[in-house]
Amino acid sequence: MDAAFLISAFVTLFVVIDPIGLTPIFIALTQDTDARHRRMVGYRACGVAFGILTLFAFFGEAVLGFIGISMSAFRIAGGILLFITALDMLFERRTKRREDKADEEEFPDPSVFPLAIPLIAGPGAIASIILLVGQTGDTVEVLSILAVMVAVLLVALALFLIAGPIEHLLGRVGINVVTRVLGMLLAALSVQFVLDGLRNFGLAPA
Repeated sequence: MDAAFLISAFVTLFVVIDPIGLTPIFIALTQDTDARHRRMVGYRACGVAFGILTLFAFFGEAVLGFIGISMSAFRIAGGILLFITALDMLFERRTKRREDKADEEEFPDPSVFPLAIPLIAGPGAIASIILLVGQTGDTVEVLSILAVMVAVLLVALALFLIAGPIEHLLGRVGINVVTRVLGMLLAALSVQFVLDGLRNFGLAPA
């Protein structure tokens, strides 16, 4: 496997996972939490995403096919769940739930959902890892792809770990503005996920 392919794989996964774009979303989802909790969420989100992407790297669509789920259906489900998160960000429902559950938990934990899946290890990242591994010929090359994936996840984790200073720079008003804007963008992204899934079923125009 040549270096050009590995560079291409890194660029592909970097663009699909988009660590830079995920950072303000991470800040919005962990707003008003302390640094220790934020670090824990970042580590857990990247760890879970690594596990999911590794699973699909080795078993691919067979995992979904075993339980009768197509990639298109997976994309639609991810879009619907992401839309719910977008509504929470737009109308600050998370804050109300946080206050209602103050006696049960100190901070919410968005590490598994929506950070790990579908934002990091979403349909696009899963499809990309399946396609990249499909172009390899042996175990060493598969491990090289996984190393590239880990590099992208480490970039995302590094950005998550400096989220505190970024939040401090933006301030509370800035974070509220960013949260609303990102809520709109997430809503649009979730609709695009659903449309892509429907298009694969032939139920939406190209």
